[in-house]
Amino acid sequence: MPITKSAKKALRQTERRRVFNLRRARTLRELVKSFRELTNDDKKDEAKKLWPNVQQAIDKAAKGGVIKKNTASRKKSRLAKLLK
Repeated sequence: MPITKSAKKALRQTERRRVFNLRRARTLRELVKSFRELTNDDKKDEAKKLWPNVQQAIDKAAKGGVIKKNTASRKKSRLAKLLK
C-alpha cells in the first residue's frame, strides 16, 4: 500500500485510467467482432452503418494508448478491405 500522499494519488490515478482503458478495449473488441460477423454473413448494409462506429472506437483506443497508432491503422485497413 502507498504511504506518501503522492503515491496514494498515483494509485487513484492509475486505477481510474485502468477502468477507462478496459472500457475502451472492451468496446473496441465488441465492435470489431460484430463488424466481422456482419461482413462474414454478407450483411453489407448493416456493416456499412456500423463502420463509422468501428473507426471511432479504433481511433479512440489509439489516442488513449490502448493500442498503438500503427496497429490502429492496420486494423482499419484490414476491416475496410473486408467491407469492400
